[in-house]
Amino acid sequence: MTQAEKRQYLITELLNEQPEYADISVPKDETEQKKLLRALFNVRMPLPICDDFLRVQDEYLQEEIAQKGITSINDLEPIKPDIYLWQGDITTLKCDAIVNAANSQMLGCFCPNHGCIDNAIHTFSGVQLRLKCAEIMKNQGQNEETGKAKITPAYNLPCKYILHTVGPIVTGKLTKKDCELLRSCYRSCLALADEYKLNSIAFCCISTGEFCFPNDKGAKIAIETVGEYKKLTNSKIKVIFNVFKNSDYEIYREYLG
Repeated sequence: MTQAEKRQYLITELLNEQPEYADISVPKDETEQKKLLRALFNVRMPLPICDDFLRVQDEYLQEEIAQKGITSINDLEPIKPDIYLWQGDITTLKCDAIVNAANSQMLGCFCPNHGCIDNAIHTFSGVQLRLKCAEIMKNQGQNEETGKAKITPAYNLPCKYILHTVGPIVTGKLTKKDCELLRSCYRSCLALADEYKLNSIAFCCISTGEFCFPNDKGAKIAIETVGEYKKLTNSKIKVIFNVFKNSDYEIYREYLG
């Protein structure tokens, strides 16, 4: 199957799953097809699916990521010993683990084609990720606490694992508790990565997007917490600060010197 044929197959299978989608026609335009497929991934509940679908999906997603271009940590230059700053799409980053800014339900973003990192990671990992997260949450029996972290396989992403952490949601004036909860996110992810003996971890800008944490203060907390953790534990883990926006890149450049 060509990439186009795989995309058509996946769209058709996902539409056929839900009777309410019966009136949706598949667009001929490639860009519109990709938007529809992503939307269908986004809204799909964590339900079982056949092996044939997963095989085609995995081949399709891995090719899509390869076409975007994969960046390995081995290709990056540290800005400080074991500390890296990289601007780009975290779903194309090859390292041991990337960090996902999750919500408390831990099931990913259900909003079709939303621009958040949670949406992107769940989209390009594949439907297996939502199924795994649902299993974790069922076993846990409650929503994920802010500042904690969970680990899952990365499935179709070039990294090995995903660390999911729920950052604080800032409403109104930033509080001391907000700051401590954000520090806890970074500490929890680092501790979990060391527990699994991972050599590298890439942090997104936790809470600074949809959760409204001020970007400059979030970056300062991130850098300080990583430095404090590595000093306190003597951890040798390599840390990548991943940013997407130019403004965040400049903030991290300034704080990292």
